[in-house]
Amino acid sequence: MRCVVDTNVLVSAIVFPLSVPRQAVDKALSDGVLLFSDFTLDELKEVLFRSKFDRYVSREERALFLAQIGVAAEFVHIIQVVRECRDQNDDKFLEVALNGRADVIITGDADLLAMSPWRDVAIATPATYLEGKG
Repeated sequence: MRCVVDTNVLVSAIVFPLSVPRQAVDKALSDGVLLFSDFTLDELKEVLFRSKFDRYVSREERALFLAQIGVAAEFVHIIQVVRECRDQNDDKFLEVALNGRADVIITGDADLLAMSPWRDVAIATPATYLEGKG
């Protein structure tokens, strides 16, 4: 399965290791490949290393998480630009899904969830994805 996982789900997965988002990320990693663009990976790095997360997870653990994801990730070159989400900041995830031929976008974002399905791509919450409905 080809999965796009939004930044908030990935951050929740590392900060809360027993959470539903972590279970969804682990399932996505075991069932297929995570898709990223330069933009989505850069956003993840920037958010993940904000000082507000220092009290939850060490910088070393965050770096290890990024390295593990990097090994399992496929990087997508954005050729087709998308401007369809009501929150333009979320278009980057749609672009990765479209250009990377994703099966699913895993997100908790209401603006993305409202679009499901989008161009034959399922858009699911972490819980829905775990239930096999995404």
